[in-house]
Amino acid sequence: MEKQLFSTIEVAKLLGISRVAVFKKIKSGEIKAAKIGRNFVVDKNDFPEILGSMLGKNRQRIIENAVKKTVREYGETLKLLGKE
Repeated sequence: MEKQLFSTIEVAKLLGISRVAVFKKIKSGEIKAAKIGRNFVVDKNDFPEILGSMLGKNRQRIIENAVKKTVREYGETLKLLGKE
């Protein structure tokens, strides 16, 4: 079974930041989280949004350009690999 909810410790490890930083981002609204008892949990579906907000515009543009170049140069190969 695939995990749907992540603790603040797991989110911190995945994002490479401290647990305190995760709490600050939850409090500021940068990370959507639900409170279960005394703990906060983050839904797996919110990770793309979290990662997008943590990347600066310049980094986002660099990544987008790299993806476009990869698809342009290896598009057919990627399609064939996707069929396997």
